[in-house]
Amino acid sequence: MSVQEKSLNLLMQICRFNFGIFEKEEFKKFLRMGLIFALIIGIYWTLRPLKDSIFIQLVDKMHLPYAKTISVLALLPLVMFYTRLLEKTSREKILRILPTFYGIAILTFSIALYFAQASQEEIAARSLLPFIATRILGYLWYFFVESFGSLVVALFWAFATDTTNPVSAKRGFPLVVTMGQMGGVICPYGIGGLPHRLGLSSDTLSMVILGLMCLSILLLLRYFFNATPNHLLSSFHGENEAEETVKHEPGFLEGLKLLLQHRYLIGIFSANFIYELIVTIFDFNFKIAAGTAYTGVALTNYLSIYGSSVNIVSLLCLLLGISNVTRYLGVGVALAAMPVIVGFALFGFLMLDSLSFLFALMVGSKAINYALNGPALKQLYIPTTTDVRFKAQAWIETFGSRASKEAGSLFNMLLKPLQTAFGTVAGRSHYLMLSGAIGFPLLVLWLVVAIYLSRTFHKAIQEKRVVC
Repeated sequence: MSVQEKSLNLLMQICRFNFGIFEKEEFKKFLRMGLIFALIIGIYWTLRPLKDSIFIQLVDKMHLPYAKTISVLALLPLVMFYTRLLEKTSREKILRILPTFYGIAILTFSIALYFAQASQEEIAARSLLPFIATRILGYLWYFFVESFGSLVVALFWAFATDTTNPVSAKRGFPLVVTMGQMGGVICPYGIGGLPHRLGLSSDTLSMVILGLMCLSILLLLRYFFNATPNHLLSSFHGENEAEETVKHEPGFLEGLKLLLQHRYLIGIFSANFIYELIVTIFDFNFKIAAGTAYTGVALTNYLSIYGSSVNIVSLLCLLLGISNVTRYLGVGVALAAMPVIVGFALFGFLMLDSLSFLFALMVGSKAINYALNGPALKQLYIPTTTDVRFKAQAWIETFGSRASKEAGSLFNMLLKPLQTAFGTVAGRSHYLMLSGAIGFPLLVLWLVVAIYLSRTFHKAIQEKRVVC
């Protein structure tokens, strides 16, 4: 037996504990798929710190809520257009088109940003036209990175589900996700923070590497299809795929209509909405504090460390099975604990003005979402109909999530006018008072909703009936 085969067998034995028993070729398939996903997640989580740091440098940290608002509004029609494109064009073609487009676009942005990234004094000394052009470039860059996360990740899972049957997916997809998290751990710090560690003044080097990594997805996809046996590329979908798509298509209006018809679904939407809204407020203030303490590539490096930290916590959640905590505490306890925990976090946010605390707060917010909120909310869809799971759930998790971030961004827009009217310190004090005045009542509402959802869920399970 060769060293390669021995290593593969050892890895299969290690993965058996967390993911189950694989056939050898099946295991190789998911390793190849996981490598592609690790590359995608690594690129995305490296682009995220670059998105914020470059935008802060080219535009202003106080404009982050405006950028978030514009990107959310612009992405909705873009995602809908992309979904329609998937129906009319083969996924194999789009698998080639999208990585090529984003790879070339990142390389193009790297050239433009090499000339645009400069000190605030240099930017202020420029004439009006270059100044406006620089701000437009900052907004375009922000929207570009947001679109990458929405489209490329969605495309990967369309490709993954198209080449995997449900039984194999139960074992393989958790392995793929775990490998993706590893990409999110390594790449942000390894690539995003590289210019700072080398003493460079721009992020061009990181972006060139990311552009080449994006183009390398094409090579990995080609290798995946050439090396994977045909019988492992079949999925649940066959000749009836068009019929299934029509039957289960998660249409925008259909999902919204179902949501508005049932209190249970409104409750799920509310729990998700309040969490995302409050975390959006935390995130904005974290970026402001980071943008005040650091500038240029130093800011990119700091946010890259944050990105790697989030993925380390997420990876630990996956490896340690923390997402199964609802099995021990129960869905009801998990649902009710969330608003209480977030309430303590909000209290700390209002009391402590510290970048280190905000860093820990943001990483903790992601961890608690993985451990309690996400798994609990997913289980609430068990006693629901197929239409609800395919249509209403898609609306809540896609459009509802973006709507909550939009609402949080609209609230964050108040900070700048308040500071203009009352001064920097007093204006921020008013902003924090409003955060508490809005946040705590929402958390009380969330707790009431959590109790209602828990009781309704348990009653439906005991009576073996659907809620809606």
